[in-house]
Amino acid sequence: MVVQHRRPAKRAAAAVAAAGIMACAAGCGGGAEAGERSADAAHVVRRAADRLVREGSSQASTSMEMASGGTRVTIRGSGVYDYRKGLGKLKVRLPQDAAGAQEHRPITELLAPGALFMKNRGAGVPADKWVRVETASLTDGNLVTGGATDPLTAAELLRGARKVSYVGESDIAGVPTRHYRGTVDLGTAAKAASAGNKGSIAAAAKGFGKGPVPFDVYLDDEGLIRKVRHRFSFANAQEKKDIAVASTTLLYGFGEPASVRLPRKKDIFAGEVAERDPK
Repeated sequence: MVVQHRRPAKRAAAAVAAAGIMACAAGCGGGAEAGERSADAAHVVRRAADRLVREGSSQASTSMEMASGGTRVTIRGSGVYDYRKGLGKLKVRLPQDAAGAQEHRPITELLAPGALFMKNRGAGVPADKWVRVETASLTDGNLVTGGATDPLTAAELLRGARKVSYVGESDIAGVPTRHYRGTVDLGTAAKAASAGNKGSIAAAAKGFGKGPVPFDVYLDDEGLIRKVRHRFSFANAQEKKDIAVASTTLLYGFGEPASVRLPRKKDIFAGEVAERDPK
């Protein structure tokens, strides 16, 4: 017999996010800046988030690969993002079951400064209601919990870039790019982050510890991020295993409208949320 534990919504929301999706899965920016291949590479990479904000908006595709022991799963998402407002909308698709059947409905996620809104996430939540989570309350700052790293947050992590090197030219979806590689110091990134992301990245800096986060980023001739990949690692206390997570974000369709409307207060679920979905 499976016992469904319940708790007040404010506390349960964070638990659902933290245990939910992961558990279900098991300055100027221009061509000249992007072309730098010297010690200035770190400066170019650190300013990539600012370049996105000036551009305004884009479409995004996300992929989160998790490996623990011999198990590997991938969560994929797609949507749009408004970098000036810090708002995004993603449809996140959980992995299929072993038989190949779709086991879970796609989760709609709305990304906002300091908050994550989820629909179709949490047992006992009406279909027309949203679950709201404060990202700074999560030990990873929602870098991996939601199954997709917020595209602007992924870019802002690069503000803490260190030991950056130019790797070479690469083609991303038909677009010529310059590939840079290095590590991120989360504490430095948190201090340099925008007001909307500062709390979340600071929480991640505490949750992941002091270890650096390796990254690869691909910038086009205008200094825009076309692809960024971070590799996180953390301990799973329950299973006593280390979990490796590779979060990849692809950006394209720059300048296209990215209309994101956050839920009204009456549309946010205020009841009790079960920690697990029923079988």
